[in-house]
Order: sequence, then structure tokens, then C-alpha cells
Amino acid sequence: MKINVFKIIILLTFTSLFLYSCGGGFFKRSDVKDNPINVDERVKKNIQEGRGIRFGRGATRGGNFDFASSNPLWRGAIDVFDFVPLTNASYSGGIIITEWFSSEKDSTDNRELKITVRFMTNEIRADAVKILVFEKKCDQNNNCKTKKIKSKLESELKLAILKKAALFEKDDFKRYKETEGKKRGVGLGKKR
Repeated sequence: MKINVFKIIILLTFTSLFLYSCGGGFFKRSDVKDNPINVDERVKKNIQEGRGIRFGRGATRGGNFDFASSNPLWRGAIDVFDFVPLTNASYSGGIIITEWFSSEKDSTDNRELKITVRFMTNEIRADAVKILVFEKKCDQNNNCKTKKIKSKLESELKLAILKKAALFEKDDFKRYKETEGKKRGVGLGKKR
């Protein structure tokens, strides 16, 4: 008798799962009139409803997935930090972290620095990046202490990144105007 109850419980469980999945639990009812037949239209509809991602300017939900090479602020930061190896450079995460490094002057001091750049926005403005400087000092026994420090290096790097980004943006705008202006019949310095 106990075996029959066990079989009935298993049968009811599988039946309820099956009915749940068929009846709109896992899958939504779909009708041809509700979904476009054309693939491009279907992709556009899915993105508008937030059921997919699109790389480029077509994204409407979930963020804008531009490539790093099109962001002047990111390119400026990478250009400024070409003097040191990077541990992490995540465009989607909005962060750049350098490896521990020391200048040749400080090599006898056993002092190393690590710099973190956090991108707060893609716009080129004063609060667009946050720079943190960490210092590691080691004694003769190789006992190291690490701490976050305030340094004028933070403001110097921030200014350098913003200047580079502004130059990249200016060059990109000039290049865009030259190429797109020619396509539309409007060039640099031409009047309509």
C-alpha cells in the first residue's frame, strides 16, 4: 500500500510540472500576430521588451554596451597608464587597476604604489573618474604594510586623463565631421 502512495505522489508531481510548463508557467503563449516574422523586427521587439542585449547604440535596457575604443575617457586613461603594467582593465566594470610598481628613485626605499581608476560616468567632466593610490612599504624582513594614501598624484593623473580624453573626443568629432559631412554634402567650414 505504501508503494502505491509513493507512485501516486511522483506521478502527481511530474504531471503538475508538465501542466505548469505547458500552461504558461515557463513558456509564454506565442501567436503569429504577436510576434513579427522578420528576424530584424523580432530582434528589435525583444530588445525593446528587455529580453535580449544588443551591442552598440541600439540597447534600450540594461545599459549601453559600447566598445572601449569608442570611449575617449577610457582611451585617455589607458594612454596615461602606458608606463605601468595593468592587473585589471575592465571596460564593462568601469575600473583599471595597475600592478604594484615603484620608480627608480624609490627602489632603495622598498616603497611600491598601486593605482585604481574608477569610471563614474562616460562623460568627460571633473567627477568622471575617481583615482585611488595605495602604498606598500616593506622592511628588511619583508614584512609589508599596505595603506590607501592621499597624494597629489591622484589629481595629476585625473587631470592628465581628462586632458587626453578631451583631445581624443575633439579628434573623434573632427574625424566624424569630415567623413559624415562628406556623405551628407556638408564639410568642415562649408556653409549650407
